[in-house]
Amino acid sequence: MRKQDFEQTLQDKLAGLDAQKQPERDLWPGIELALVKQQDDENNVRILNGRDGHIKQSDGIGRWALLAAGIVMVALLSWKGLMPSEPMITGNDLVAALSAQHAEQKSALLVQYEGQTALTKNWQQQLVELDSAAQAIKKALENEPNNMALLKMLQSVHQQQINLIERVHSPKWSQI
Repeated sequence: MRKQDFEQTLQDKLAGLDAQKQPERDLWPGIELALVKQQDDENNVRILNGRDGHIKQSDGIGRWALLAAGIVMVALLSWKGLMPSEPMITGNDLVAALSAQHAEQKSALLVQYEGQTALTKNWQQQLVELDSAAQAIKKALENEPNNMALLKMLQSVHQQQINLIERVHSPKWSQI
């Protein structure tokens, strides 16, 4: 369709429309509602800022109180964040706690697998050897209780003991 034909068709359709078409419903209630809402918003701003549009002097006290409350809140949260929630265990207490936890876990596994037959015969000797290694590490930790390398070695030996007990009694290995 050419542009000239389009323009002519559009003009013909516009001429055929009723020139006196009225809206299907009354628009005044919507217009009135919008005007009333706009006036209410302006009144609320005047009440907050004062009649002349400037901020009242008494509002400054409220702002200072709000600012002071905010500063106090930040100070309290900072102080609470710096305080440790639980005391950290270090030194000989940490070694004792690791040893106690391991002994409990080891005895629980031994009780669990008590009735099962082991896949190897010398697993208890291996357990004793790992236990003597743990004792040697604990002796070294008496001189340097916060040595992280020694603490990691102790944890590794404990984990090796647990893994040995689990593997020797594992039903997965007995099927192979």
